[in-house]
Amino acid sequence: MAEKHELDERAQILLRQIITSYSQDAQPVGSKNLAELSGLDVSSATIRNIMAKLEHLGLIDSPHTSAGRVPTDAGYRFFIDRLLEVNDLAESATKIISAEFGSDKTTTSLIQSASSILSNITHLTGIVSLTHSTPAEIRHIEFMRLSEKRILVILVINEDDVHNKVIQVERNYSDIELQQAATMLNRYLLGQSFESARLQLKFELSNLKSDVNKMMEVVLKAMEEVCTDSVGDELLTSGKSNLLKYSELNDINKLQDLFNVFNEKKDLLKLLESCTNASGVEIFIGSESGYPVLSNCSVVGAPYHKGGEIVGVLGVIGPTRIAYGQVIPIVNVTAKLLSSALNTQK
Repeated sequence: MAEKHELDERAQILLRQIITSYSQDAQPVGSKNLAELSGLDVSSATIRNIMAKLEHLGLIDSPHTSAGRVPTDAGYRFFIDRLLEVNDLAESATKIISAEFGSDKTTTSLIQSASSILSNITHLTGIVSLTHSTPAEIRHIEFMRLSEKRILVILVINEDDVHNKVIQVERNYSDIELQQAATMLNRYLLGQSFESARLQLKFELSNLKSDVNKMMEVVLKAMEEVCTDSVGDELLTSGKSNLLKYSELNDINKLQDLFNVFNEKKDLLKLLESCTNASGVEIFIGSESGYPVLSNCSVVGAPYHKGGEIVGVLGVIGPTRIAYGQVIPIVNVTAKLLSSALNTQK
């Protein structure tokens, strides 16, 4: 509604001040405080008239329990689109982020670092999606005996995606037997997609002794679990506990619903997917996400690239009153530096 109207300079100043004040303490802003903070040389009546106009336009609202005003989703949207000035990230902060993306890190480590960086710097929840556009390819299999009937299966898929899976077997296998089994599997399965590897393994099982055959069946099941998980989209999150310090989110029911969204991942992945067409940072404020559970939250995301293709989206989740002017450049720079790190891996 607000984009159809032009706000004069005084209305813009007051809206900006309401958002600034509310972002600091989540307290409704009254006309008296607003008059002092805004620096406008106008009467209290004029302040109240301007606030009434902003409320009529749907940019601010009045909670039932307070005489003050709070920004609405539309108010934040107008502020971001029309009033917000986003400065470049400080060189010192850029260096801190860049230092976390070392050239010696694997793809998985780089992406995990991005999630942690976003959480630590913004004090919000960092989120990173990873889209697997190609089938899982078997690169290496190794076995390690943990106890008499427990074996650790180390499985490497695609370039450097390492998975560990503990399997339970029916008898004690010697280290030599495990090494021989791993050598055979690597010889036949190396470089194949999981589906091809699965068919090849089933064929080989028919030629193996029955006791080894049983172990291989358990291995096949472990491979299937790992590779099935790896061909879909993944979502990494860091700093979920950061949301506890925001009063508007610090409600047991709201937090439980929000954490369920993190755990189930599907809705968040779908939301982040809509950022892939953005040329830069995309922002979803409250109800704009389309998910009621995120009605008190904002999601700020940006795509990152490898080999000229978008491979995922990174960003943060926090309350709608987050400091957009600080968060936007952090998300933007992190996406660019992650892309650079992925494209310059040795």
